[in-house]
Amino acid sequence: MVNRRFLLAGAGLLALPGTGLAAGSFDDWLAGLRAEARRGGISAATLQRAFAGVQPNSRVLELDRRQPEFTMTWDQYRDRIVSPQRVENGRRLYVENRSLLDAINARFRVSPRVVLAIWGMESNFGAGTGNFNVIEATATLAWDGRRAEFFRRELLAALRILDAGHITPERMKGSWSGAMGQPQFMPTSFERLAVDFDGDGRKDIWDSRADALASVANYLARSGWREDELWGREVILPGGFDPSLADRRNTRSVAEWSRMGVRRADGSPLPVAEVQAAILIPGGLGGQAFAVYPNFNAIRRYNPSDFYSLAVGILSDRVA
Repeated sequence: MVNRRFLLAGAGLLALPGTGLAAGSFDDWLAGLRAEARRGGISAATLQRAFAGVQPNSRVLELDRRQPEFTMTWDQYRDRIVSPQRVENGRRLYVENRSLLDAINARFRVSPRVVLAIWGMESNFGAGTGNFNVIEATATLAWDGRRAEFFRRELLAALRILDAGHITPERMKGSWSGAMGQPQFMPTSFERLAVDFDGDGRKDIWDSRADALASVANYLARSGWREDELWGREVILPGGFDPSLADRRNTRSVAEWSRMGVRRADGSPLPVAEVQAAILIPGGLGGQAFAVYPNFNAIRRYNPSDFYSLAVGILSDRVA
């Protein structure tokens, strides 16, 4: 088997069948990308600095192709993500940042607890934002060919962010896939949703906590967050509950679920309200069950995973 590290060592190689690598040299491909960026108004100086030393990154390709060895159960995922340490850190940071979170809530009308929980989920409250050069990572994936169109758009967006002066190439770090900063925004999401909340003229989701948390709130607000409504709650299902009814798309009024015997986790009746809810049983019948409300779907637009969105909701409840 040909080693990908060897393949990437030369600039003039052609793709081999089945590798997914783009035909032609990286340098030739990059020349075309530079020309497109210049036509789009990005300065030559920005391109020179952004692409200095950039080469295809074999580790990025390795991570892009890696398939998970197993799928975690809901209980495994919940216990790993909503850990006692993360809850403890979240509670401390909620108190420390209460005035900032309240100011963000006043502007965007999004629950501070949920903003904090997403911050904790995405970057462990800013402690783990990724060490990959975003330009190199997105250039590698755009050249690679497997998802070339998607990552070409992200690379061009990243270049526009640099050209606008929001961050320097050296500080533009993120995940292997190009997700950036404390909220882990892709570059196109940054362009649509990042916020300069501290008023310094830059949208800095890397080093400005105010910008990072406000950008999360803006994301949720633009995703349909409803002020003063919950994301959902843990519930108890009645005996004989039909598991086929547990589906995010099967929404009914809370009153109807209540008539069917669904109760709060403590056994008390659900609050009667004309709000739509769906039932989820992420670990299967007999495990935890949840009634999820429209705000759950706003969280899910941040990351389209039921496990992720439930974990955000649980963490938000536990930190405050």
